[in-house]
Amino acid sequence: MTDASNPLLQPSTLPYGLPDFAAIRPEHYLPAFEAAFDEHLREVSRITMVRSMPTFENTIEALERAGELLDRVAHAFYTVTSADATAEIQKIDEQLAPLMAAHQDAITLDGALYWRVQQVYAQLADLDLDDEQRYLVERHHREMTHAGAALDDGAKARLTQLNQQLSTLNNTFERNLLNDTNDLAVVFDSADELAGLSSGELSAASRSAEERGLDGRYVISLPLFTGHPYLAQLRDRDARRRIMAASRARGSRDNANDNRPVLREIVRLRAERAELLGYTSHAAYVTADETAGTPEAVELMLRELAAPSARNARAEREALQAIVDETESAPFPVEAHDWAFFTEKVRTARYDIDTSALRPWFEAERVLQDGVFFAATQLYGVTFSERHDLVAYHPGARVFEVHNADGTELGLYVLDLYTRDSKRGGAWMNPIVSQSRLRDTRPVVVNNLNVPLPGDGEPTLLTLDEVTTLFHEFGHALHGLFAVVTYPHFAGTNVFRDFVEFPSQVNEMWILWPEVLDNYARHHETGEALDPAILERLRATETFNQGHDTSEYLAAAWLDQAWHRVGSDAEVADVAAFEAAALADIGLDDPVVPTRYSSTYFAHVFSGGYSAGYYSYIWSEVLDADTVDWFRENGGLTRENGDRFRARLLGVGGSKDPLDAYRDFRGRDAEIAPLLTRRGLDT
Repeated sequence: MTDASNPLLQPSTLPYGLPDFAAIRPEHYLPAFEAAFDEHLREVSRITMVRSMPTFENTIEALERAGELLDRVAHAFYTVTSADATAEIQKIDEQLAPLMAAHQDAITLDGALYWRVQQVYAQLADLDLDDEQRYLVERHHREMTHAGAALDDGAKARLTQLNQQLSTLNNTFERNLLNDTNDLAVVFDSADELAGLSSGELSAASRSAEERGLDGRYVISLPLFTGHPYLAQLRDRDARRRIMAASRARGSRDNANDNRPVLREIVRLRAERAELLGYTSHAAYVTADETAGTPEAVELMLRELAAPSARNARAEREALQAIVDETESAPFPVEAHDWAFFTEKVRTARYDIDTSALRPWFEAERVLQDGVFFAATQLYGVTFSERHDLVAYHPGARVFEVHNADGTELGLYVLDLYTRDSKRGGAWMNPIVSQSRLRDTRPVVVNNLNVPLPGDGEPTLLTLDEVTTLFHEFGHALHGLFAVVTYPHFAGTNVFRDFVEFPSQVNEMWILWPEVLDNYARHHETGEALDPAILERLRATETFNQGHDTSEYLAAAWLDQAWHRVGSDAEVADVAAFEAAALADIGLDDPVVPTRYSSTYFAHVFSGGYSAGYYSYIWSEVLDADTVDWFRENGGLTRENGDRFRARLLGVGGSKDPLDAYRDFRGRDAEIAPLLTRRGLDT
């Protein structure tokens, strides 16, 4: 294959550098990576071979210019591996994982390069640099040191080996989870078993069955988290039980997709790597370069919140048991698969609101155009227009062009809404092209969700949780679109892991903001607006069920910390027993409130980027809740407020210490009181 025949090796001619996915075939990826690895190594070699003393320009800026081809190829490939991982793509990913790890180490652990970075760092006080350049020097030095660049050659060789093994294992974990999730999709023989689902949901289940050659039956696919949106609606208790059991069984069935030996080895190797790098645990290693600083700081917060959360969850369970005892002809003890269903009954009884009945007001296209996009336009002046002429990586992914208020071009936004067997679970944002003034690139970002695809002619009606997810992920997209930086190192969401969720959580505030809700929450058939009284009742329920929701989240966050405090010589023979002991330790071992992710399907930490960092959501929520108070105090959905938030927070990307950026926006450090109030933990 010649360079000219591989579209990945040529700069894209499409707007904003969108990869030419229509021309890219699976066989293009590995040769493109090989060429990109070679080019990147040559670029770094030219830096280290410079005879003159290191300067910002000949070392740090040159390093930022290097690797552009690799970034282009990697962004395209990893977009596909997460959203459309066919068997062929999975095989390539398996081959690539150790190669990518080895290449990253070849750069990060390069002794000659590290020496040059050290020299620039040592003279930092005397250099005439702007704030972004100064911070760039600090971050390169810190990150290379943190990664092991100061180790001796023997330790570096072992570190490289560990990184390659871990990369392969992370890939194996994700592949096993995808395969087992597809295998455990629950098959029902009749619609009667699925009583409570809407016609659109039934048509989606029917379509899914047809795609698997199961005509006349119904298939319910599983989301990434332990529960399932349908558990709130299904009237058949056995149907709820089957779905929950399938979800919790993933990766732990003594089959080819068993993730227990995989995660045990991941934990052991991460612990060995941390010790090699001079840390007591992987958790200590990770948090040392986050805003939290130490695992002890994380533990303090999690334990502070766990006790009141568990207390509130117990009170909520009592309320559920009471309604079961009152309404069921043969009462039974409430179990985990009953929680969502009877929670809706309690919500209806207390607040006269049934969230599942709201779905006709949440038609997906209207939520997107008149909710998500509308709020962004009101706040930031940006506008969105669909580009039907631009092809993304899958026919189900749509491309929108984004313009600033003055009409200038900003970037592209890609939305991939629907679930499919080749897409990993959950929802996420990732860049396809990162913005950089140095490279003269503008942003292209994608949001992925996993909404069931209804049958032909059926509307896509979202749950309130799915509406929340769309607003949340779009907050990440705005971060990626708005960051304006010179150096690619700081592009978009390249910020500390325990800060990255902050902008996305802030964007959730607009879901129930009256002028936004009134604009998008219209009945999909009649156009009727949602009754304002329902909005008031929705607001009244904001702390409802927060004991359960906070407990299941904190349980997962603590489980992540527990695994990543294990030493390399520890023997964990039984994954389930380890998990049970960890949850008992923090007082969140309630079988009726299972952890949001059990170990064998905890993709965030065993195949994603959140290892020892899943606490980030609640850590960031302190900032988020405090920011929501600021917006309320300053007039809400206004361009003035949006412009301030964009300029001082979203717009700086990773080019500034995130807590400094927050103080610049808020005028002070964040306070925890708004978070405690939001989650009902202040009493």
